[in-house]
Amino acid sequence: MKISAPIGAASAMLLVGTSASVSATIADYPIFTGQALRYGLAAVILLAVVRHQRLPRVRLTSRDVLLLIALAATGLAGFNLFLVEATRHAGPAMIATVVGAVPLVLALVGPVMERRRPAPRTVGAALVVALGAAVAAGLGSGSVTGLLLSLGALAGEVAFSLLAIPLLAELGPLRVAAYPAALSVPMLLAAGLALDGTASLRMPAPGQAVAFAYLGAIVTAAAFFLWYDALRRLGADRAGLFAGLVPVGALLTTIALGLGRPGTADVIGALLVAAGVAIGMRRPGQDSKGPHLPSSPAGEPTSGRTLHHA
Repeated sequence: MKISAPIGAASAMLLVGTSASVSATIADYPIFTGQALRYGLAAVILLAVVRHQRLPRVRLTSRDVLLLIALAATGLAGFNLFLVEATRHAGPAMIATVVGAVPLVLALVGPVMERRRPAPRTVGAALVVALGAAVAAGLGSGSVTGLLLSLGALAGEVAFSLLAIPLLAELGPLRVAAYPAALSVPMLLAAGLALDGTASLRMPAPGQAVAFAYLGAIVTAAAFFLWYDALRRLGADRAGLFAGLVPVGALLTTIALGLGRPGTADVIGALLVAAGVAIGMRRPGQDSKGPHLPSSPAGEPTSGRTLHHA
């Protein structure tokens, strides 16, 4: 049974939100090595699914390869590098608020990439979602350096979606999720060696291994596939609204694990995000037209390259 695009997008971002609580259990493990383990496991799982489904072979062009490398370097390795460095110069609230602007950026830039005008309703909804994320996080404090690094993380998060758009029509969501994950592994290992030396290379403890297994299989392999499948079917602007659900997923996980109680700002922020998503998904006269990219069975690429954007 195929998952609807809105449910898939919401599930993906809620799953990503659960990573905050899980990541707290591996805080003392080398960050970049841990991310390499996570993405490596995800790549193995996704490529195994591609093989199991016997999807048609595709021949990567030089443009495809460059886009995949760029996606891995910016949306995965680069995002993690900026995020880690930002935590040294800014508080978590400021970082979360800046990165929370993802829905607004996608609502503005996504349609331009698809050669159409941003929909006023979607832009307005994205503003509400970004406001909700900011309220939930609080504006926080930090230096100018911290702000710039946070903007770098925001750029990486946006690139994670926008660079995938020209690839999805031909490669399908499974391959677009798998290839950059695999390509990011050596990048992250190199970053770990450059910043932490050989101390970054060590085996995780049993509890840490369980956490990495969850992050790799669920937060990366499953969530990335769901996100790219929804992105292909909804378009960047509408799918981007669901990025605001990441702090909601973190909040729900915190409550479920008994790690804390939600404050007033948490609840108001979550309600604003939900309202923004609801507003953005209601587009009279367009809901029945489908996405701008052609739909196909989950994970199966469509044929032809006429939809690749310049």
